[in-house]
Amino acid sequence: MAWSNLGLVHIYTGNGKGKTTAALGLAIRALSHGFTVCMIQFMKGGRHIGELKLAEKYPNFSVRQFGKECPFSEKMKIGATHCGNCRSCFFTPNESREKAAEAMKEAVKAATSGGFDMVILDEINVVLDKKIVGLDDAVRLIQTKNPDTELVLTGRSAPKELYKYADYVSEISEVKHPMNRGIVGRRGVEY
Repeated sequence: MAWSNLGLVHIYTGNGKGKTTAALGLAIRALSHGFTVCMIQFMKGGRHIGELKLAEKYPNFSVRQFGKECPFSEKMKIGATHCGNCRSCFFTPNESREKAAEAMKEAVKAATSGGFDMVILDEINVVLDKKIVGLDDAVRLIQTKNPDTELVLTGRSAPKELYKYADYVSEISEVKHPMNRGIVGRRGVEY
């Protein structure tokens, strides 16, 4: 289904909560209009996250994860435990590079194919900031994406050099967060 006047680039970054959530809001809006959306998640592998449940409800929404599986996903799915930032789902630096390279290949394929109206690259800003993926690779992806594909980049610490290639840039800043009081990630809110 063709968009009208779309194919723009969004960046959601900053240290506040809501970058992935904002991208999912765009996805829900697009899906509700019958558009196709692909979300590629860099560094995320938890099978307990709400995005996967959304993909079960919308056949025109696909989520592809390139992160380490969380050992507590099954318990989190049913609310028997919460994400407490144990770090068990984080890769070693070498594993991170390999998985990010796989995710980037998939991102290029999705963004250039014309098969999706919207492509969300969730947490790509983090891998760019840590230089796991080169900034040149992200710029090339933006410049070669299908002109009708809306592209959304999320994650903390987006390189400022990337801003000039975007049509929307939102820096979400933390003013207050319950995790600072020891409240762990909650099902349906943080994941």
